Amino acid sequence: MSTEQPLACALNAIDSANKADPNQEQVDGQWLPKEYAYSLHMTRWLFELEPVPSPRMQVACRAQHIERWTMPRSDFPEGRKAYYQWRQACGRMHGRRAAEIMAQCGFPEDECQRVETILTKRELRQDEDTQLLEDVACMVFLERYFADFYEQKVDYDREKWLRIVRRTWGKMSHRGHEAALKLAEGMPPHLLALLREALADPEG
Repeated sequence: MSTEQPLACALNAIDSANKADPNQEQVDGQWLPKEYAYSLHMTRWLFELEPVPSPRMQVACRAQHIERWTMPRSDFPEGRKAYYQWRQACGRMHGRRAAEIMAQCGFPEDECQRVETILTKRELRQDEDTQLLEDVACMVFLERYFADFYEQKVDYDREKWLRIVRRTWGKMSHRGHEAALKLAEGMPPHLLALLREALADPEG
């Protein structure tokens, strides 16, 4: 079995799983299952940041939110602590599902384990692959979801928004920062002003 065959098998399996998402997102005038659309955004930004990504990173980015709708935020209590518990539980679930699919598609066991570790983000900052995944995820958020999120959270005060932007920035590498600043040039003025204010004092 060639290297390309397991990769194509895994990506197709992840796509098939995510196309079952009952939620929808509009992309270029077309309605797509939400997590399938998200996985395509992740893949596109992966190739923007890393022109020749490894097979495991292609799988990890495609599986970043695999079947996330099966573990909704509403399954966990309100509050910041529960929110992080939910995020961690999602990461473990995504990692397990990606590893299962990779094993079924013929990837070596060590590669399956690596992708599971990457998706849990336990080694952020210490592991280059995990950092790349985080950079990609941050770019997708800034490009596709930041503006809508801002409009939905009208009850957030300015300081809370500054903390959100600084937290996002703090997760990213220098490569991610450069891409984010370039992307910011096309942001709506109020979001660009928020970004500039946050980065003027990144420590808050």
